[in-house]
Amino acid sequence: MSKLVVRGLRAGVEGKEILRGVDLEVSSGQVHAVMGPNGSGKSTLAHVIMGGPGYEVYDGSVTLDGVDLLALPTWERARAGLFLAMQYPTEVPGVSLVDAMAAAMAAKGRPTADVAGLVAAEAARVGVSTALLARPLNVDLSGGEKKRNETLQLAVLAPKVAVLDEIDSGLDVDALKDVSRRVEMITNEVGLGVLVITHYSRLLRELRPDVVSVLRNGRIVASGGPELAEELESTGYAGYEDPPAG
Repeated sequence: MSKLVVRGLRAGVEGKEILRGVDLEVSSGQVHAVMGPNGSGKSTLAHVIMGGPGYEVYDGSVTLDGVDLLALPTWERARAGLFLAMQYPTEVPGVSLVDAMAAAMAAKGRPTADVAGLVAAEAARVGVSTALLARPLNVDLSGGEKKRNETLQLAVLAPKVAVLDEIDSGLDVDALKDVSRRVEMITNEVGLGVLVITHYSRLLRELRPDVVSVLRNGRIVASGGPELAEELESTGYAGYEDPPAG
């Protein structure tokens, strides 16, 4: 059983505080959804947890199975079992998806002899054309193809906890179902913990959450079950205001 624990996390960019004391947990086999309006700090939360460049941490802690992630560079956070599916996946000219997966698996001490077979099998599960596997990573791919690619990487690397930053962005209905169902399958079969960040409940109708939290003005202002996502779809974020200081 693994657990990602965020406690009192305060962080920002160039002295501007964006996260103002975030507390949340994600356990193995659990999907924890974070929703909120634009500018609430959702993507900042994802990048601070993963160790993205340019972010400053002012206070608080982020641990994975007791390991202090904030003390580690990004690559060591990945090796510890953390994965980030980015809202805007990076293009990597000159490096194929298979080569990238082989390097990542080798860094974690896993055998790489059958990495091409693993990648091909996962490509079939999430609808990635085999013609894309030898291309440079994410280069000249559509938004939907990039998100399918991220899901493929998640399945191959088998982390303890995955942070999905608006993985539904740019997906049509079929791609949304393929991606969501594969993530849910991994969660159920091997106990992946998922922190999914999204604006829309349509993703959460496919990738069913155990917990839904509302992030507003850098703080979690409400948490509940999956019914909270449907409520937000109907009412918006009116009534979920930042609590007064003190």
